[in-house]
Amino acid sequence: QVDLVESGGGSVQAGGSLRLSCAASGYTQSNIYIGWFRQGPGKEREGVAIFDSDGTSFYADSVKGRFTLSQDTTKKNLYLQMNALKPEDTAMYYCAAGRGRLTGWYLLTQPNYYNYWGRGTQVTVSS
Repeated sequence: QVDLVESGGGSVQAGGSLRLSCAASGYTQSNIYIGWFRQGPGKEREGVAIFDSDGTSFYADSVKGRFTLSQDTTKKNLYLQMNALKPEDTAMYYCAAGRGRLTGWYLLTQPNYYNYWGRGTQVTVSS
């Protein structure tokens, strides 16, 4: 299986920045799609930024232009650079992965397509 561990969360003022990291281990060479979900208070879990199995990035409309998804060359680490943070970005952020070939925002944002999840890292943005 794939083990995922998030880090980098914290509390910041609106307009500030944070970089989240996801360390991945225990995966094979098979195709994998991986990215970030978040769940704010009283909200459903939503996709934020995700690499499909071909390495193409997808972003939620609410974070386009502010968040940037990246990974190292070995794909052992996934990053989410979050700039111009807003209070509505406050949420628990989860790293998630699935094995196989998958693309397209609609499919990539279905939580049931992911069988590997980190425990999450909290991001709190104050106004």
